[in-house]
Amino acid sequence: MGLFKRNPFGHILLIKKWLIRIFGLLTHRRYRGFNELKIEGSEIIKNLPHNNVLFVSNHQTYFADVVAMFHVFNASLSGRVDSIKNVGYIWQPKLNVYYVAAKETMQAGLLTRIMAYAGAISVERTWRAKGQEVQREVNLNDTQSIGIALEDGWVITFPQGTTKPFKPIRKGTAHIIKQYKPIVIPVVIDGFRRSFDKKGLRIKKRGILQSFQIKEPLDIDYDNESVEEIVKKLEYAIEQHTSFLKVIPTEELDAIEKLNEQRSWEQY
Repeated sequence: MGLFKRNPFGHILLIKKWLIRIFGLLTHRRYRGFNELKIEGSEIIKNLPHNNVLFVSNHQTYFADVVAMFHVFNASLSGRVDSIKNVGYIWQPKLNVYYVAAKETMQAGLLTRIMAYAGAISVERTWRAKGQEVQREVNLNDTQSIGIALEDGWVITFPQGTTKPFKPIRKGTAHIIKQYKPIVIPVVIDGFRRSFDKKGLRIKKRGILQSFQIKEPLDIDYDNESVEEIVKKLEYAIEQHTSFLKVIPTEELDAIEKLNEQRSWEQY
């Protein structure tokens, strides 16, 4: 690899490699030590092509979710099945992994700007800005950036666009699937909301069993299935359809989320 070789977004790969190494070393004990990460289905990762793969997942914290994915993906590519034992796998990370994140989140401070260099595709939310509800057109440059990232490698997205559970899937993800025709891999996570604060930077509670399930690629007819049909498939695949909500009503989940958020900010 050339010393100053860059990815399609102009990021120097050597810098990105060292950022992933450093963040990987600093965060490993959050998933294997302070808490435990139970992984299922990671053998799927090794059989995926080099590019045009879209990972869709439910969302529980701003950053801990995607950091866990970097650990699991690189561990699997290094031959570890359903395990992140021995963090040595992070020394030669896969460099063409990207994740979709809100632009305002990634520009909030120095740390988030540094983390963005490790692979963020910053997009403008069309429904929310600075804590307020808004309505604006999709930025076509954002969609194009996701397409560029898919052409180069793997992309992680959280199609609900929020850490609140059982919120609707945003149709933009379905449009991207129809346009770029990626292999779509569902990921279902749990336990992150209990073990981390909302940002995913601070450990809130130790001894939590976090779960991380990678499912088989979705069977999608890119040309004939409607956006609504794909949205429905995504809801079931990442277990965010209301049929999965059996015990706790949505209103109570929202109340719990607000209380946790308030406590997190008070302790941050």
